[in-house]
Amino acid sequence: MSHNTFGHLFRVTTWGESHGPAIGAVVDGCPPGVALDEADIQVHLDRRRPGQSRFTTQRQEADAVKILSGVFNDTSGRQVTTGTPIALEIQNTDQRSKDYGDIKDKYRPGHADFTYDAKYGIRDYRGGGRSSARETASRVAAGAVARKVLGGVTIRSALVQIGPHKVDRATWNWDEIANNPFFSPDRKAVETWTEYLDKVRKAGSSVGAIIEVVAEGVPAGWGAPLYGKLDQDLASAMMSINAVKGVEIGAGMSAAELTGEENADEIRIGNDGKPIFLSNHAGGILGGISTGQPIVCRFAVKPTSSILAPRKTIDKQGHDTEIITKGRHDPCVGIRAVPVGEAMMAIVLADHFLRHRGQTGR
Repeated sequence: MSHNTFGHLFRVTTWGESHGPAIGAVVDGCPPGVALDEADIQVHLDRRRPGQSRFTTQRQEADAVKILSGVFNDTSGRQVTTGTPIALEIQNTDQRSKDYGDIKDKYRPGHADFTYDAKYGIRDYRGGGRSSARETASRVAAGAVARKVLGGVTIRSALVQIGPHKVDRATWNWDEIANNPFFSPDRKAVETWTEYLDKVRKAGSSVGAIIEVVAEGVPAGWGAPLYGKLDQDLASAMMSINAVKGVEIGAGMSAAELTGEENADEIRIGNDGKPIFLSNHAGGILGGISTGQPIVCRFAVKPTSSILAPRKTIDKQGHDTEIITKGRHDPCVGIRAVPVGEAMMAIVLADHFLRHRGQTGR
């Protein structure tokens, strides 16, 4: 299987399968001298870790990361990057492969089973192998390294919609995200989502969600005008996340409803002589290049494909059949996608930071 690597100067390769002995990532292109230890990475993995509420899969994984290469103690005793590839490993400790024995010859509708078999002639039916959302832990680990490269850039994200239920943006509070299992910035939405997801979970079904990722502190000038657009790479990165079916930057699809007067982000000069944008429909990117405003990206995650309700499908022998997917699955996989979206934002921005510095020298 090819295409396991993304990025240009800051490059990430992920490896491993959902039910294999371990998963991980190799980060190449990280500059030397960046302070990095396992605690810097673990804090982000803990946010993505399964089994933390009844609304996520009950698979119990510590997701404890090990740095295998690419760091060394400097003269002050700090552990810093050396500029060589950084290998990261996360052990799988709670696989239950027997849960998938009944479906090894059946294709789960909505999952990658059929397409993997069609392309490679072989598939890992134990949780989907590489197509499992388990792979995203590797991205979160790599994203933690990217954050260290970015320094003063702040990246935050929130769940803004589960099924038909949206947050109230008038009561948005970033501090609320740490106070609930949904990463919700709206305290009132938590009660609605709890009641709604309990019904979905007890029915053995699933539902989709929308996540919003915001990066602040990105200076104007990152990106490229044609084939290396910052928003282009962000869209590609978010679409590469498991189960993502839509991405938008700034106003996104809603921009089609605006007039030119409404959509244009007017500019004035502030007291400090720097430009001030009066709105941010562009999501912090114009012509593929950052404006200095917050970069705003949203992505939609489809409902988890593994559900208890019987579904029509076919098997490897070409027979019509039905399937019920047993085991431990997220009723809304979008919840744990929140830190994954942050990681992908960080990786793309770290790559563009290095590309910008390489081209302009600043």
